Amino acid sequence: MPPEYSADRPLINAPPDELCLLRLSALGDCTHVVPVVRSLQAAWPQTRITWIIGRLEHRLLEGLPGVEFVVVDKNRGRRAYGDLRRALRGRRFDVLLQMQVSLRASLLGLQVPARQRLGFDRQRARDFQWLFTRHRIAHRPREHVLDGFFGFAEALGVRERLLRWDIPVPDAARTWAAGYLPADRPWLAINPCSSARFRNFRNWAPERYAAVADHAAERHGMDIVLTGGPTDLEREYGEAIAAQCRHPVTNLVGRTDLKQLLAVLECAQVLVSPDSGPAHMANATGTPVIGLYAGSNPDRTGPYCSRQWVVNQYPEACRAAFGKPPEDLRWGRRVREPNVMERITVAEVTERLDALRQATSSDA
Repeated sequence: MPPEYSADRPLINAPPDELCLLRLSALGDCTHVVPVVRSLQAAWPQTRITWIIGRLEHRLLEGLPGVEFVVVDKNRGRRAYGDLRRALRGRRFDVLLQMQVSLRASLLGLQVPARQRLGFDRQRARDFQWLFTRHRIAHRPREHVLDGFFGFAEALGVRERLLRWDIPVPDAARTWAAGYLPADRPWLAINPCSSARFRNFRNWAPERYAAVADHAAERHGMDIVLTGGPTDLEREYGEAIAAQCRHPVTNLVGRTDLKQLLAVLECAQVLVSPDSGPAHMANATGTPVIGLYAGSNPDRTGPYCSRQWVVNQYPEACRAAFGKPPEDLRWGRRVREPNVMERITVAEVTERLDALRQATSSDA
């Protein structure tokens, strides 16, 4: 079996001139990669870093200092492989970090001219990634996704972790957000949906979000802003929550691009959200997140800097669905029961909000 590499046994002994990483999606996972990039930049300021990324994710991270982005349009199907090969013609990277395990990502990685190819350990690699990467990061069980990405930096000999994001937000986006969210008011942001394909096991009920919004307004004097994408499901959720709230809400569902959404999340004092890209975007801006987790494990995918504020019904959901606690199940296994999010009560969420507001007011 090929060796696994760690900070104690690095793959390389000197900073590379050219490093390429491949992580196409999704929004949350790409935000997790940013601190790894920051750590590599701090350790190797002369190394040129190229990031192969999806088109949507590039809209979020565009302008990240010191990073050259090569954008892959996944909608082009097989033609995307040729597009990438042509974009990198004449290049030669010292190391490729294969930070995505899908078969498509592995096939795209074959288009990257690289002397060394580093992928996940055999236990975490899927879709036969080990056939495409000669070298592997060290296996570490039951890690948060962000910690797993740091395994790539450590496999190159970079030990120090910088939990720094600083994703660029244009002044125009901040001005736009300030027009809806005045800075003299405390804002609770609610991003109610994960995505349409997770409708049955990640999204909480609109009436429960409305109850939390009313509690925030009445107990903490907070104004409410709703965020989300342009899908029919998300618009329906936003309209249902607004209709059931006793207090006015600012409904921005479907009205922001990704940079504007970042600016909105910067303005908020708290975000309430299920496991979603915007939850990790808020984490990247430094906004505390009350994550709602029942179908997925917050120890693996929770908002990294706000895991103490998560409402976690995942252990109970696992026992009900599988008859076992999470520690006896495959890491990352999801509970795909239609009503799993009903395990989370309004009282649990408002208790976390009360505790968070008390903690942040004490810090101030």
